[in-house]
Amino acid sequence: MRTRGKQPDVPAPDSPWSEIVPGLWMGGHEFRGRSGRLEFAVVHDEFDVVQSLLRLPGYGPDPGVEHHVWPIPDGPLDGTQLAGVIRLARAANEALDAGRRVLVRCYHGYNRSGLVIAHALAQRGDSADQAIQLIRARRSAWALHNELFVEYLRAGLTTARLLEELAE
Repeated sequence: MRTRGKQPDVPAPDSPWSEIVPGLWMGGHEFRGRSGRLEFAVVHDEFDVVQSLLRLPGYGPDPGVEHHVWPIPDGPLDGTQLAGVIRLARAANEALDAGRRVLVRCYHGYNRSGLVIAHALAQRGDSADQAIQLIRARRSAWALHNELFVEYLRAGLTTARLLEELAE
């Protein structure tokens, strides 16, 4: 299974973040700038709510910006971790409904952030495949290249959570 790891075949994105649907952004902590070099994606006050699935010191957001941190691996998730993803997706939708700008981020902004955003889109009525296709079109063809996360989405995160809890 491919995950972020340190795999050289997974390129850094071309932008720090991408708008998936109006007000809902997907991003990471690193991107390839115009110079072709890797740059840090530091969040200041561009967003009202930032959800970080990986926390690195010095990447923001600024004080006063609502910040939710739920570190999860880019690999198999247990029931508690999946419950957190479900909560983050719900919180992202609540913020969107209130007219707030939301950024969901992980390392590159491909897998973990894609899992949260795809589930948020599913909560809004998209099928898993519609959500995945939209995310890949708006963020990168590399988005959700973690096939396990795609399987979670197609099964439904609530179902995946129950199955993981039974296995624990």
